[in-house]
Amino acid sequence: MAVPLSSSLDLKLKPTPIFFTSPLRRKNVTKRLTLLCSSSKSPRKPSSVSSQSVDNKNPSLSEQLKNLSTTTLSNAPNDETRLLSKPKSTWVNPTKPKRSVLSLQRQKRSSYSYNPKMRDLKSFAHKLNACDSSDDASFIAALEEIPHPPTKENALLILNSLRPWQKTHLFFNWIKSQNLFPMETIFYNVAMKSLRYGRQFQLIEDLANEMISAGIELDNITYSTIITCAKKCSRFDKAMEWFERMYKTGLMPDEVTYSAILDVYANLGKVEEVLSLYERGRASGWTPDPYTFSVLGKMFGEAGDYDGIMYVLQEMKSIEMQPNLVVYNTLLDAMGKAGKPGFARSLFDEMVESGITPNEKTLTALVKIYGKARWARDALDLWERMRSNGWPMDFILYNTLLNMCADLGLEEEAETLFEEMKKSKHSRPDSWSYTAMLNIYGSGGNVKRSMELFEEMLELGVEINVMCCTCLIQCLGKSGRIDDLVRVFNVSVQKGIKPDDRLCGCLLSVLSLCYNSEDINKVFTCLQQANPKLVSFINLLQQNDITFEVVKNEFRNILGETAPEARRPFCNCLIDICRNQNLRERAHELLYLGSLYGLYPGLHNKTETEWCLDVRSLSVGAAQTALEEWMITLSKIVQREEALPELLSAQTGAGTHRFSQGLANSFASHVDKLAAPFQLREDRAGWFVATREDLVTWVHSRVPSVAATA
Repeated sequence: MAVPLSSSLDLKLKPTPIFFTSPLRRKNVTKRLTLLCSSSKSPRKPSSVSSQSVDNKNPSLSEQLKNLSTTTLSNAPNDETRLLSKPKSTWVNPTKPKRSVLSLQRQKRSSYSYNPKMRDLKSFAHKLNACDSSDDASFIAALEEIPHPPTKENALLILNSLRPWQKTHLFFNWIKSQNLFPMETIFYNVAMKSLRYGRQFQLIEDLANEMISAGIELDNITYSTIITCAKKCSRFDKAMEWFERMYKTGLMPDEVTYSAILDVYANLGKVEEVLSLYERGRASGWTPDPYTFSVLGKMFGEAGDYDGIMYVLQEMKSIEMQPNLVVYNTLLDAMGKAGKPGFARSLFDEMVESGITPNEKTLTALVKIYGKARWARDALDLWERMRSNGWPMDFILYNTLLNMCADLGLEEEAETLFEEMKKSKHSRPDSWSYTAMLNIYGSGGNVKRSMELFEEMLELGVEINVMCCTCLIQCLGKSGRIDDLVRVFNVSVQKGIKPDDRLCGCLLSVLSLCYNSEDINKVFTCLQQANPKLVSFINLLQQNDITFEVVKNEFRNILGETAPEARRPFCNCLIDICRNQNLRERAHELLYLGSLYGLYPGLHNKTETEWCLDVRSLSVGAAQTALEEWMITLSKIVQREEALPELLSAQTGAGTHRFSQGLANSFASHVDKLAAPFQLREDRAGWFVATREDLVTWVHSRVPSVAATA
């Protein structure tokens, strides 16, 4: 009679890894499998069976699955939940082990056995290195004096000792031409590594194709050298091409190559591909290094992706990796680009508390963030911490602090910082330091101090740059010191300054402020040297017989030759000049052309309940012209009895800069001059409002006057 046998085996199976496209990892799950078997030949046995008691000829299911369990994702205790989104499920064949996506060991250097001729060969290599790199003939002649026959070992030793890459390349080609022994992969690898130092990707690729043609195997080191050199040379397309070819051959990239290809995809802005590669590597058991997290942080920072930056921080925390200084610097810069000054401050405090001393790059990044956010108090507190803690400061950091002071109008603080730079042995003020100070004094209208600083630059031989010249000319122009302006311009040109569009715009701005014909001619002379076509266009605007189509074509040509960031300032200044010369019709034409060519995209904003005229990006004359044009348009709408919103408003803005001169005062004066129904709101600076009823009443009583003004 058959006796039933029941046995149960408790097996702990690891889950099959899944390639996530979203950054979430599930916790390791322990599954319990119970097997019930029946046999007529064996007595009943206990349910728990030791692996040692199982017959080797009939392995148990646990032994059969042992290989599978060892090839799945490692069950590290620190491998906690990764991301917060649901992963996509992927079917995996449980009978086949999962293929890894990278080699988890960096390729080791080849070990060389002791060579008794090493001293002679090293001396010979030193002699070759002393040869002139530009003289190939002398180098080839020196090769004839090799002390020992160039065997494989001797040639490899010399090849590995040559610097720079030109000599390595020459010696490699010479060895090949001798045909003393067959060339192996290691020779190509050594030659390629030397060429990589010289960023000679094309030569490296030629050698790789030569290996393929000769049937010489390309190993992991070969592909790694090709890919990393392509990345260094910004040949990202080639890096991806060779990475794909590497996978097709069945070779797995090592950790350095994998990090490099992640950087390549990040530089190309392929965020999805980077995350996919990263997740595949993590699923294979790879532990990222700080460089990888620096690459991810930089990528998310360039995109301004705050969630991505937080993902990087969460990933580092999940594997208990302490960020190093490079990673912190990258993440701080990323926080700044993402517009998160508060989180950047918290991250900086965390870094300091962890015992890491910030360097110049750390502090520069944080100062830029505070300056951009206009956090003056935090910036000054950081400066005091720098001084009290003795943190390193270079001239780049000093200049960043000075520029921040210029942006925030901190004149006294900037002067103290500038004096500290003069006393410093390693961070003497340079051209940009003086430019920042001239910007501060110029914005504050301190002409005397600005000229003293300029004379100091000439006396000390500090290089004058175009920004320095622009800041000083703007200050002198606003103060009406045209003679000093002409002298500064002439000295700058003699020093080799080439006027750019920003300097030309500054001269246009000064010209719009001049009412004396003598001063106008002096500024015109400077502008003629800087931009003759601009002067010709201004003269054309003053001719009454010139049609609108001619003005339109010439203005389009001017804009086409002007940098995009200078086009709107040019148009603003030209409108101001026309108004000063009583060329009101030309001013209205230029405003129309500026709107036509997209220079004032947000000038008019309309909703069902409110129409708004936004003149914050306009100059004083351009804003007055826009108001006149708008009142004419509104008058026509009222006359045609078309629908109007309940509220009409005009926004001039209120600058937060201490030295900024808003449009509110001049705009308010022009509103009074037109007797327009707009009133300045007390609760909102630079905001003028009028109701529909007030506008209709005003139009019925003032239509002829408005038309005459146009």
